[in-house]
Amino acid sequence: MGSVKIPSSSSSSTGLETPPSCSGDTDHFSDIEFDTETLLSQLALDEKVALIRGMHSHSGRMFYQARAYTENVGSDMWHTTPIPRLRIPSLRVSDGPNGVRGTRFFDGTPGACLPCGTGLGATWDTGLVRRLGNLLGLEAKSKGAHILLGPTVNIQRSPLGGRGFEFFGEDPVLSGLLAAAYCNGVQDEHIITAIKHFVCNDQEDKRMSVNITVSDRALREIYLLPFMLAIRDSNPGAIMTAYNKLNGTHCSENVKLLRDILRGEWGWQGLLMSDWYGTYSTCEAIAAGLDLEMPGPSRWRDLGLTHAVNCGKLDEKVIDDRARNVLEAVQKAGKSGIPQGCGETTLDTPGQRSLLREAAADSVVLLKNSMGTLPLQKSKSTAVIGSNVRVTPFCGGGSASLNAHYSTSILESVQRKCDDVRYAEGPFSHLDFSLRDGVITDTKGNPGFTFRCYLEPPEVKNRELIDTMYVRTSKFFLSDYSPPKLNSPLFWAEMEATLVPDKPGPWSFGLCTHGTARLFVDGIELIDNETHQEPGNTFLGAGTKEVMGTINLEAGRHYRLLITFGSAPTS
Repeated sequence: MGSVKIPSSSSSSTGLETPPSCSGDTDHFSDIEFDTETLLSQLALDEKVALIRGMHSHSGRMFYQARAYTENVGSDMWHTTPIPRLRIPSLRVSDGPNGVRGTRFFDGTPGACLPCGTGLGATWDTGLVRRLGNLLGLEAKSKGAHILLGPTVNIQRSPLGGRGFEFFGEDPVLSGLLAAAYCNGVQDEHIITAIKHFVCNDQEDKRMSVNITVSDRALREIYLLPFMLAIRDSNPGAIMTAYNKLNGTHCSENVKLLRDILRGEWGWQGLLMSDWYGTYSTCEAIAAGLDLEMPGPSRWRDLGLTHAVNCGKLDEKVIDDRARNVLEAVQKAGKSGIPQGCGETTLDTPGQRSLLREAAADSVVLLKNSMGTLPLQKSKSTAVIGSNVRVTPFCGGGSASLNAHYSTSILESVQRKCDDVRYAEGPFSHLDFSLRDGVITDTKGNPGFTFRCYLEPPEVKNRELIDTMYVRTSKFFLSDYSPPKLNSPLFWAEMEATLVPDKPGPWSFGLCTHGTARLFVDGIELIDNETHQEPGNTFLGAGTKEVMGTINLEAGRHYRLLITFGSAPTS
């Protein structure tokens, strides 16, 4: 197969503005050039072990939201372990793939949101994707991230795949060439890309235990091919392993996959990191070639790993090989100019906006226009039909979620374009209720809710208010919420808003939670998702099923909407 030429590009040639210099611990990156072998020889065994795992920090509380891992893990999940004695800095990573979220799920620093991977796949435009990679590289700098966790190049095999929207499509060649363009664009800005998930992570159901059985031919011609093409044409600095098993062995400890094919046949020499909690062993994963276990605190790389070396179960040279790749990633990251502990900022520049609009337009493919419906005519009457046209699903959940600095619904956009717009909801089909924009405002009149946090439950009189803030939506993770006075995983919160119905009649509400929650309308309890809870699939499998309630409301009347919440330990 011949190589595809991808035009060289940089932020200076794409009209994207360079972010301002970021403040941080500049000392640790001021002399980042070092000899890897010399530094490796100076590391004690326990320091090598620390280097190949995520950082264990007490500065935040992250409650990983899956049944088996709902616990206080004591880390912000996004940093590698520094070695202060030798001035080896911590690397910061951030989700992708369709934007750079930064280090917070809840109330994160606003960022640019790209069309999803499938939308970019529909463009078939490597030049555009490379320019978007430049944008992501600059976004990573604004968030202080040395490694971007993307792109996602798994293969769409079914519309039921929970993360299929992240993938470029079902064509492995298209996926690989677009992934290479993405990586080249990001790496133009000296940001490391972590292409993922290696390999066959094409479904979400039972993703940590499912065994994907696939023939060698199908594996190479379909599932491995996007990774091979991306490595050939862009040499991404990092690769993230998949959660699942491949032909009986978990990918993160699969010798054939990691050592024989990736390192051996393909000759790739970058940083190999696990998906979050996707490491399942101590010696096996290390021996297979998994360099970095994420996140911290480690489950597998602590005293048990040191003991395995000391008792001869594992040669220390294998630890050296893993630590060497981490050190080389640190050295690459130094070229980004991002200091350790950098603050997070928002860019939102005219150049960004222009490129994002171009990408969004190009991601929409018009198959047929025989009646001349498009472009829309300002003077003609336009009908917009469908319940989803009023909501703004600008990104998916989990790794693809971020706080976009701008979003708009289809209905709002058409209303700005045309004078006479008529809306009809049409058939309403849903798994869980969608968010309802346009009828809810906080106590100051902004679209959204007023959020308040307490250390005591609602029945405690005169309980202390420790935090209050504005939130744009009622859908969020509180897993990394950490106000100064909150020193425990146990807390309570409430969200208050004014609801003004735009039509009379029955209004239905849904409430699911990781914790406990109740919903009140004008003081009347409508939903109790506390007393009798049922486990569901929300919040990465740790949440409840959605509990629903219906009430008759008058159009135009102001109602007080109150949601009370208790954190995970209250459930």
